Amino acid sequence: MLIAVPTTAGTGSEVTLAAVITDDETRYKYPINDFVLIPRFAAHDPEFTRGLPASITGQTGMDALTHAVEAFIGRSTTPYTRKMARQAVQLIHDNLLEAYEHGDDMRARRNMLLAAYKAGVAFTRSYVGYVHAIAHSLGGRYGIPHGLANAIILPHMLRAYGDAAAPKLADLARMAGIAPATAQDSLAVEAFIDWVDRMNEALGIPKYVSGIRRSDIPQMAAHADAEANPLYPVPLLMDRSELEHMYEVVAGGMFEDEN
Repeated sequence: MLIAVPTTAGTGSEVTLAAVITDDETRYKYPINDFVLIPRFAAHDPEFTRGLPASITGQTGMDALTHAVEAFIGRSTTPYTRKMARQAVQLIHDNLLEAYEHGDDMRARRNMLLAAYKAGVAFTRSYVGYVHAIAHSLGGRYGIPHGLANAIILPHMLRAYGDAAAPKLADLARMAGIAPATAQDSLAVEAFIDWVDRMNEALGIPKYVSGIRRSDIPQMAAHADAEANPLYPVPLLMDRSELEHMYEVVAGGMFEDEN
């Protein structure tokens, strides 16, 4: 019998069928899915997260946000997963900064565990998207923590999705109070992505991924393409060349010197 006790409020792995295996030789992360990976029981005790460093609290919280958002804007949702994703976004909006700034606030930490759980329920049924595919390749190649990679990539990818994700992002923005209830979709989407940027800044998360080597991009894009297409029900399909461009975007046009 598998019993899971999460010690971070991020992955939601205590309710998912997903796991990631890193090949140290190829420096590639392989995502796997199997129903046997879903624990029989999960125990959510915020005391196990009390001593987390603020940086880990922030990065794992943004990981949970990425799960909820990617599950919600994808093309394989259900009323149940949309409900869970909305609730996760609301909880993260209301509690992540408090948990980051006041690590002994057990109410905020309990709510973040609940958010990670709800986001996990949402994405294990409705999958994720290109944010995760790119983050896995970056984590495998450079050892970048998964939550950190997701947090940095998320606003860039949401902007790249454009109109394809706009109605659903606008829904999340209005629901969470990030945008007024009467805001037009375009303004609500802008408000949501700006909120993600401000959250990253407040949590000490950089705007771009440093250390990317331009010569690594074709192989990483090939891995991301193989992982996401056609498995992930993304709002907008991208081919390998478009994914290569996204690595340039998340690098901010600044690459590691290879000389």
